[in-house]
Amino acid sequence: MRFTDKYTMKYSEAKTGRNFILRLEDGEILHEVVEQFATDHDIKAAKLMVVGGVDKGSRLVVGPRESRAAVIDPVEIVLDDAHEVTGFGTIFPNEAGTLISHIHISCGRGEKVITGCARRGVKVWLVLEVVITELLGTEAKRVKDHNGFELLWP
Repeated sequence: MRFTDKYTMKYSEAKTGRNFILRLEDGEILHEVVEQFATDHDIKAAKLMVVGGVDKGSRLVVGPRESRAAVIDPVEIVLDDAHEVTGFGTIFPNEAGTLISHIHISCGRGEKVITGCARRGVKVWLVLEVVITELLGTEAKRVKDHNGFELLWP
């Protein structure tokens, strides 16, 4: 694939540091627990894996209402029952230094699957396992764009 100047790849390099294995308990909110843990353990950047169960009432952003609208209007889905889940995410600081996670998960129940961003509040059902791998040596951070989204800037 060729990249034009408009789509130049932006990147930074990092090394891996500490690894943490978390067990989130029934009723906890995924992004809140992960961000608090990272803050408490002085993690500046990380990648994470998620596996387990999420509960009824969990809220996912599943896309914009219109993909190229001038104003982005997020579509939200509220889960109607417990679902199995797997996911992946990152943690980076915003411009103020606050750690912000960006976690996408796929939730399944029976033959139904929903994939989306967990930022609106995903509640643990019974247990959720999270593996956090610290990333060292990067200055990457989340910077607000014209829509108000805090996007990764390596």
